[in-house]
Amino acid sequence: MGKEIVEKILKQQKTDALLLTDAANMRFLSGFTGEGYVYLSNEKTWIVTDSRYTVAAKNTCPDSTVICWKAGDYFGPLVEAVREDDVKSLGIEDEKMTLSEYRKLREGLDKQNLTDVCLVDMKDQISVHRGVKQAWEIDLIREAESVGDRAFERLLPELRAGMTEKQVAARIEFYMKEEGAEGFSFDTIAASGLNSAMPHAVPTDKKLEQGDFLTMDFGCLYHGYCSDMTRTVVIGKASEKQRKVYDTVLLAQKTAMDQMRPGMTGRQIDALARDVIREAGYGEYFGHSLGHSVGLEIHERPVFSKNEKTVIQPGMVITVEPGIYIENFGGVRIEDVVVITENGCESLAHSPKELIEIL
Repeated sequence: MGKEIVEKILKQQKTDALLLTDAANMRFLSGFTGEGYVYLSNEKTWIVTDSRYTVAAKNTCPDSTVICWKAGDYFGPLVEAVREDDVKSLGIEDEKMTLSEYRKLREGLDKQNLTDVCLVDMKDQISVHRGVKQAWEIDLIREAESVGDRAFERLLPELRAGMTEKQVAARIEFYMKEEGAEGFSFDTIAASGLNSAMPHAVPTDKKLEQGDFLTMDFGCLYHGYCSDMTRTVVIGKASEKQRKVYDTVLLAQKTAMDQMRPGMTGRQIDALARDVIREAGYGEYFGHSLGHSVGLEIHERPVFSKNEKTVIQPGMVITVEPGIYIENFGGVRIEDVVVITENGCESLAHSPKELIEIL
């Protein structure tokens, strides 16, 4: 798969070779998971790294040439490859490469009298190819979501007033690890009471209290692929207003998931959920986008947002996460990862979504 994509990008961008410095893109096109960079041409796949990763790279990428750079000569192997392949145009990841890396690369080429080598921005070419997942990628994300489901199921009986947000987050992460996670997609969110009105709240020492919303947003890594799920519960009995807010978010999510189809744009799908929330009188309290793609990174393209013009295709894996956040009251978010199918979408998460009261 990687070689075919490389050939397409080389042809589309009219470049002779590619330089990858982004960790996710390196893994996607070569399988390399360490630190360093990857050089790709029609003739070569060179993984350039240091002694910490050479053995692992040889084991996981047997079809690639693994090279250990010399101290003080980071881009030396790349310059050698460019010369050998008579490269005139080298594709670089303009959205990922730092200015310092760019300068070092340009200086390394110029010192070797390769001033005529043009550095070409690849823009979003690799992201486009990563947007539609292969069946095996979807299977890995499905298992990552399953890990989250099992962790949430184990957590629910332990939730109680008096626990702190930090304790809730720690338990979620512990259970995800026990259920097979190799790491976490992002920092776990556990936000209660007034803190739940902050979509990306950081867990604190605040204790859960009767009448609190508790929003938990968590995800794990499974063979490099991310999961993402959010559930909101109420500590004690829910008030009438809490129930109305919760039911509105749930209806917004259900509406979007029931009505989305391949061929629609991300903007149209975002509107499905946003219109439900607006018509219920909470439009000003839903500030973020409806969802983002998930894969080797937790935030990928395309997205469900008011400005997304990309047409959604089968095989894309995207979150559906409407929310309502009311300052000095609290907030609700419900999130599932879905895979776009030929006729709609399939949720990869299976944790309950009806309002749960922790009594």
